[in-house]
Amino acid sequence: MAIRPIRLFGDPILRKPAIEVVDFDAELRQLVTDLTDTMLAAPGAGLAAPQIGVGLRVFTWYVEGEAGHLINPQLRLSEEIQDGPEGCLSLPELTYDCRRALSVVASGFNMHGDPVTIEGSELLARAIQHETDHLDGILFIDRLDPEARKAAMREIRESEWFGLERPTIKVSPHATGGFGL
Repeated sequence: MAIRPIRLFGDPILRKPAIEVVDFDAELRQLVTDLTDTMLAAPGAGLAAPQIGVGLRVFTWYVEGEAGHLINPQLRLSEEIQDGPEGCLSLPELTYDCRRALSVVASGFNMHGDPVTIEGSELLARAIQHETDHLDGILFIDRLDPEARKAAMREIRESEWFGLERPTIKVSPHATGGFGL
């Protein structure tokens, strides 16, 4: 079990689009395990690789007692909309109503490279959209209306965690095969 530190709002990796996974190897399987362990320990409904400092298109979810993961997701969203409370492990204790598609069909791969399709509605659809946004460098507060976003930013600036020292990131002097920052 490997629980990794969750990056907080303000960390640049949360705003950088993640790159597609091309190697479905033991390192990727360990990443999925670490994401799942960290998400469950937090606890959260989802966690994307950039939230633990890894810039790859991978996320996990835990909704209604079911855990899963998706790699290199592609989404088809319903035209029906839901509006409901949303939070984020990278924005602790912050919850605002956010508009999302009511249902989603997500295709991608599992950790072994097998194609998978996940269909979900309501909370699962919300989690899949939220985590896919993380892979594109988008936070849920970016989707709020201007008034709510302003209130959220005020709440973030006043939070105890805002401005805490970010983890030191060391860049390898060796070729990282696309896994480096």
